[in-house]
Amino acid sequence: MQPTIMHTDNTQYYLDLEEKYGAHNYHPLPVVLQKGQGVFLWDVDNKRYYDYLSGYSAVNQGHCHPAIIAALIEQAQQLTLTSRAFHSALLSEFTQFITKYFGYDKVLPMNTGVEAVETAIKLCRRWGYDVKGIPANKAKILVCGNNFHGRTSTVISFSTDPSSYDRFGPYMPGFEVIPYNDLSALATALQDKNVAGLLIEPIQGEAGVVIPDEGFLTAAKQYCEDAHVLFMADEIQTGLSRTGKLLACDHENVHPDILIIGKALSGGTLPASAVLADDEIMLNIKPGEHGSTYGGNPLACKVSMVALTVLKEEKMAENAHEMGELFRQQLQALQSPHIKTIRGKGLLNAIVIDHPNPQAAWDLCLTMKDNGLLAKPTHGDKIRLSPPLTINREQILESVNIIGKSLETL
Repeated sequence: MQPTIMHTDNTQYYLDLEEKYGAHNYHPLPVVLQKGQGVFLWDVDNKRYYDYLSGYSAVNQGHCHPAIIAALIEQAQQLTLTSRAFHSALLSEFTQFITKYFGYDKVLPMNTGVEAVETAIKLCRRWGYDVKGIPANKAKILVCGNNFHGRTSTVISFSTDPSSYDRFGPYMPGFEVIPYNDLSALATALQDKNVAGLLIEPIQGEAGVVIPDEGFLTAAKQYCEDAHVLFMADEIQTGLSRTGKLLACDHENVHPDILIIGKALSGGTLPASAVLADDEIMLNIKPGEHGSTYGGNPLACKVSMVALTVLKEEKMAENAHEMGELFRQQLQALQSPHIKTIRGKGLLNAIVIDHPNPQAAWDLCLTMKDNGLLAKPTHGDKIRLSPPLTINREQILESVNIIGKSLETL
């Protein structure tokens, strides 16, 4: 039975405004937020919630982290945008900072995550032609089933989710979909000499936190090296300390040929993303062949450097590992008949709901909202549970109590 949804007049006012004037391309939970601090959000009626979505991992450092906000305000009062028609002092500093931070020769800054994915695709294809020697317009990129890399027209061309691609064709060629976590399928696909790269999520977030077998990433990287193919890791959601390491690839000491990051790169304040690679790959793109008006703007550069500094100084990866272990243990201890599966790494977690009602995951999220915790289903029966990395033990225990209490209503 679906919970009865009751709203205050204040909340309903904002819901009605968006319903009337906004595009209907999202299906949000019926909550209207106006304030955030740390692991908490407050709605327009000043009710407090635990945030267990973290802006799809864009708010790893917590809402309105004081150091990040201070940097944002300070830089916003000095210089926000020059465009790449000119140099800026902060872009120069940022390029040095982030390449040393992640261990690459070069960085190409962009804005949104999917822009970074598109950038990586172009880099990979250009490398395929100029370095590997693939015939013109024959380069192929391998992707995985149930992937999620964004929603641009190129990226949906290799989605396996009908809600992403249906009636948005014609589609971009040059991609081959193989099963995720399947080394045999990868080995077979790599026999094609026109393959330039493998684009992969180290953990599939949108698919419901699907974690590959231990050793898969290591083997996949080696297979790519042996076939002279680039290993491209989309760490937009899994990176920046979310899984208990700086990058999810770090769990297997895999160093991607092309690293794609975004989301928490700005601590949830503004769009900022980046693609990192060594000179052999990055320098194949020449002036005028790729760019963005806002990519590498001074404001984003300043904020990103502080956001990355905060992650290390406050040991957020270590906390994500410790609190993630505690969280999964406590969820298991609930022994709820409605939790079919618990999976995760660090503070990127998901539960699969077992219930005859196909809307049970959505109903559970509505009940959790009423009880003071915000999360959102994905693909029907799965609920991602990923709070900011600043969460502490007491808050984890209180959160699991809310989840347990809400599960009882199913």
